[in-house]
Amino acid sequence: MPAADPPLDGDALLCAVNDALVSLHERYHHRTPVSAKTTMLGDDLLACVLGGVYTDVEKTMIELQRSPAVRETRSAFQDAMQHKFIEIVETLSGRDVLAFISDSHVGPDLEIEMFILGASPPTVPVLG
Repeated sequence: MPAADPPLDGDALLCAVNDALVSLHERYHHRTPVSAKTTMLGDDLLACVLGGVYTDVEKTMIELQRSPAVRETRSAFQDAMQHKFIEIVETLSGRDVLAFISDSHVGPDLEIEMFILGASPPTVPVLG
């Protein structure tokens, strides 16, 4: 997937990444998260926290004290799908993703997607 032209930054990047990660969650888990917030921490850490992510099946498993099975399945899925998450962020930001870290939590029902970004692309001066 080619980089956004020009790459996004600031609030436009945060909004686009947030929307893209919510869309991926909806596509593969067949439900939208209850909440989603994406933020930049410093210049190189992009983090998205999704709330209310578990499906009814997962909620039932958690109620039956099977939380480790739910977390293991979520983790295996994220490992298998990380290339899609990375591709989206690289395309939107124009920056390489050096590391992708994903984890979920039970009680409260949260998932975090973190991307460590490489250097910002050089800016091209506008001649006028």
